[in-house]
Amino acid sequence: MKILVLSWEFPPRIVGGISRHVAELYPELVKLGHEIHIITPEFGNAPMFEQVEGIKVHRLPVANGDDFFHWVVNMNHSMGSHGGKLMLEESGFDIIHAHDWLVGDAAIALKHTFKTPLIATIHATEAGRHNGIYTEVQNYIHHKEKLLAFNAWRIIVCSDYMRREVERSFQSPWDKIDVIYNGIRPEKKQHHPDFHAPEFRLRYAEPQEKIVYYVGRMTYEKGVSILLNAAPKVLSEMGGYVKFVIIGGGNTDNLKKQAWDLGIWHKCYFTGFMSDEYLDKFQTIADCAVFPSLYEPFGIVALESFASHVPVVVSDTGGFPEVVQHTKTGVVTQTNNPDSLAWGILEVLKNPGYRQWLVDNAYQDLEKRFQWTKLAHQTQATYQRVIQERSQVQW
Repeated sequence: MKILVLSWEFPPRIVGGISRHVAELYPELVKLGHEIHIITPEFGNAPMFEQVEGIKVHRLPVANGDDFFHWVVNMNHSMGSHGGKLMLEESGFDIIHAHDWLVGDAAIALKHTFKTPLIATIHATEAGRHNGIYTEVQNYIHHKEKLLAFNAWRIIVCSDYMRREVERSFQSPWDKIDVIYNGIRPEKKQHHPDFHAPEFRLRYAEPQEKIVYYVGRMTYEKGVSILLNAAPKVLSEMGGYVKFVIIGGGNTDNLKKQAWDLGIWHKCYFTGFMSDEYLDKFQTIADCAVFPSLYEPFGIVALESFASHVPVVVSDTGGFPEVVQHTKTGVVTQTNNPDSLAWGILEVLKNPGYRQWLVDNAYQDLEKRFQWTKLAHQTQATYQRVIQERSQVQW
């Protein structure tokens, strides 16, 4: 099978979860004997063409635009142009696979030009992020998402929650949508024997302090402000011996002001962006991971914590309750409720035996439900179904 993949992010460009998803899924499909070409924008000093774990990666120059949306238009122009050349020169592509609306225009154009079926993975929706569509910009993105979903032969989503959301938001037929979870490579979290955890830990907290952390984007829907509002209660019950480490790039000014106003500034550490190498080490010395999202299609960050043997506390929004099984592989708390979140964090910090039980169960669950090898077989089954259906119709 020959697959053309369009993704606006691919390592070293890492914006959200799409980059890791694409980088970890397709090597497994290569192992199953498929030829994978990924088209993605250029980034830094990354080669314009290279093979990464058997994937042929084509990075394209994209003209700067007046704003992000103009840049997206230019990116689609580059992707459509290069994708067209590739499909003519290489020939024999069975499927085009697009990841999210940002690459939708190019994917749809290539589909119609070459009469090749399009599969779309919808990682999130604009309506979900904002709990509705309220502005002109949101409406523009929503329209692009709906157009991609309509043009897709099949749609892949990462959770049952997202299946319901896509059906509701885009009026997509239920039986056109396949649920295939995200995965993780647990071996990423193995460390060099020279790694000295106690010394590394001192960079973030005093020896007697428990480390509670959040990692992710600093956007409203990630609920970091809920964590800060929960912090005073946690500190009160733990005698002040907790450090809250907030990891991620973006504008944190309002969050820092909130920490100051709550009187917990001295117990918070805003690290900014942290490289994977550092993050992998950091997670091994932390005591609790907290993801208090207001909207979360899946929650790949929870899997990262599972793999690092860190107990997780999450909100009961979106796909989180599917990923984290309450009181078995983590603690699920009420969305947008600081008291509930504080309770969940304290359950983990105060009960070492319970904490270990959660960590052990979570790591076992990675093997059962979130292994990329198994998820690649499920993706392959979707591809095979589409190719078989395509062979039976005139275009």
